[in-house]
Amino acid sequence: MKKIMSLIAVALFALGMTFADPAEGLWKSIDDKTGEITAVWKIYEENGSLFGTIVAVVDNPQDVIASACKESYKGFPVAGKVNQMHTVGTPWIYNMKKDSEGNWSKGTIVNPGDGKMYGCVIKYLSAGEKNKKYVAKVPTLAMAGKVGPIEVFQYWVQATEDDIAEVQRKFPAQGK
Repeated sequence: MKKIMSLIAVALFALGMTFADPAEGLWKSIDDKTGEITAVWKIYEENGSLFGTIVAVVDNPQDVIASACKESYKGFPVAGKVNQMHTVGTPWIYNMKKDSEGNWSKGTIVNPGDGKMYGCVIKYLSAGEKNKKYVAKVPTLAMAGKVGPIEVFQYWVQATEDDIAEVQRKFPAQGK
């Protein structure tokens, strides 16, 4: 009986994984000017909305505080003073609404490095798919910060747990 229950549990878990939105997962944000990785993000759905939390940050200690941010932002999903929160572990992308499979909009992104807030659009691109002039070579998130009608896209690539460990090793927490 235990084996049957275990098999059912594994099957249900696997079935649940098949229905995850393709935008969910680990992604490396890439600076559109330098082409360098800036952070590793976990994108996840919660209560019908999409969120994004930085899980490892490049060029800063992992326990860096987002001191450039304002004290609060409209609709921010975590209580407290935002300018006293850690960059890692805080949901900087929030309240995204699903348009279709892999496509989200009407949310917000706050840049913890400078405190600027933007509208946010996320589009999942499979390999070979096109967004504007960009053609994805691998599964990619077309991630746009939006001010009014203007969308500025960055293209993020899938990440792994090993990528997180590597960034954390290169830029360890300072323990302050």
